Amino acid sequence: MRLSIIISVGLLVFTGLNLPVMSQSPVEIGQSAANNNLAQRRLNFNRRLWNYKNISNYRYTFSNSCFCIQEARGPVIIEVRNGQTKSIISVATGKPVENRQLFNNYNTIPKLFNVIQDAINRKAYSLNARYNPRYGFPTQINVDYNSQIADEEIYLTIDNFQEIK
Repeated sequence: MRLSIIISVGLLVFTGLNLPVMSQSPVEIGQSAANNNLAQRRLNFNRRLWNYKNISNYRYTFSNSCFCIQEARGPVIIEVRNGQTKSIISVATGKPVENRQLFNNYNTIPKLFNVIQDAINRKAYSLNARYNPRYGFPTQINVDYNSQIADEEIYLTIDNFQEIK
């Protein structure tokens, strides 16, 4: 009797060690799909609000709290004219940033919407986006693409938005 119990336990342990590891339970997977659906609806609503406002001249302060080089973090003041980035100025120095390419994905409001859409499309592990209630642009974007990987998260903040007449 004891021998059969020992063999059964041994088989269960052996079988369990050879099973693939699931990073999310079925419940968590279902919640992720629901969260992505909600995130997509919120993104669509706020992108439409932004487009409805038809603002093509504006500036905002942008910060990237990432595990990246200091120059890519900011804060910087991004100015957009006729939908095109006119300038990116370092808040710390008051001078134009030397490497504008560091901000290519973030240098207009439509590109910030694209960051959120990319996180939804890639089924990011965690996505938290906040929007300005009046204009619809993102004010905060936090993305963790994979819970198993350290330092690939992004934390973006958009402050001090001003429409330029």
